[in-house]
Amino acid sequence: MKLPIDTLIGSYTKNSPDARVKVVELPEDEPTFTKLMKSSKNFIFKYIESQKGTVRNAVAEIMKNSRSGRIAGFVIDMFCTAMIDVANELGVPTYMFFSSGAATLGLMFHLQSLRDDNNVDVMEYKNSDAAISIPTYVNPVPVAVWPSSVFEDSDFLDFAKSLSVGPILQADADKIEQEKQKFSEIIRWLDKQPDSSVVFLCFGTHGCFEGHQVKEIAVALENSGHRFLWSLRKPPPKEKVEFPGEYENSEEVLPEGFLERTTETGKVIGWAPQMAVLSHPAVGGFVSHCGWNSTLESMWCGVPMAVWPLSAEQQANAFLMVKEFEMAVEIKMDYNKDSNVIVGAETIEKAIRQLMDPENEIRVKVRALKEKSRMALTEGGSSYNYLEHFVEDVVNNIS
Repeated sequence: MKLPIDTLIGSYTKNSPDARVKVVELPEDEPTFTKLMKSSKNFIFKYIESQKGTVRNAVAEIMKNSRSGRIAGFVIDMFCTAMIDVANELGVPTYMFFSSGAATLGLMFHLQSLRDDNNVDVMEYKNSDAAISIPTYVNPVPVAVWPSSVFEDSDFLDFAKSLSVGPILQADADKIEQEKQKFSEIIRWLDKQPDSSVVFLCFGTHGCFEGHQVKEIAVALENSGHRFLWSLRKPPPKEKVEFPGEYENSEEVLPEGFLERTTETGKVIGWAPQMAVLSHPAVGGFVSHCGWNSTLESMWCGVPMAVWPLSAEQQANAFLMVKEFEMAVEIKMDYNKDSNVIVGAETIEKAIRQLMDPENEIRVKVRALKEKSRMALTEGGSSYNYLEHFVEDVVNNIS
């Protein structure tokens, strides 16, 4: 389903790794998207809801042209739960692909259970300093790190069997045609740096900061003395729903003379081939928004993180990494990009120094987790087995 915003989906689907994967592009409905965007906070969900008829017709066409005339089921993510209705109409099961971690899923289920089974109004916890016990966490989880979506008036999803499969990574996904030149330039710069000497700063697809915060980060990097690779993105216009863009000249937001003073130790870039960067031996630390994909990539590559969550479930992910696993350094765990709070250079510098300390125990733990994550994907590993169960379930539906 195409959205009137650049999601780079087209670039990925054109390079589908398997001929058996057929991509069906649904027509773009920009008038509906624009109307909902201006009138609703949760416009993405409502837009997808409005497209049920289009999806129903597309699936009917697929069934009509297939040999068996049947489909095994729907695989959807949490933004597309409206399509469960379409699957039910067709009499096929729905499989939910939950792209965050199992601990966050447990948090969402537990809060839903409190409301449904115990008549607890979760809204009463909003702005509270409380911390409650969650079955998927060892420590009580502070309300401040709960996903903001739990305070919205909507059901999550009914309880269902879960299969834990991961990490799900695509190492070559970053190599989109129009970015190859930038990709090569970044890797060439990393090739010149000593092993484990570079701190990489990247805040995901949506992650960006306004000018004052950018300057604090720059001061912290310069004062830390560590080599750095910084993915600096330009915030989109506030009146538009767009992803962060590229600066034509990053000097406009950086402290005067910063690029000249750090020319031997640092590199400021726009878009970053994150997986390739984290896989490079020169990278020794990762300052991240703690999105789950970034967290998985960090663990897979054995690169410790300093967490700076910005939105969604990222605070819960940060809590998991810092307090539960003790595998990350905290910058500001309850940060919210809409709160207008500026994290000072001293706080950021302190976290970077901790992160890059070769004696820090988190490095040993992250290296061990790197090996375990690989074992999970080998034959007999947990993710391998769960994926096998999923395939068996799908096959049983069409046999």
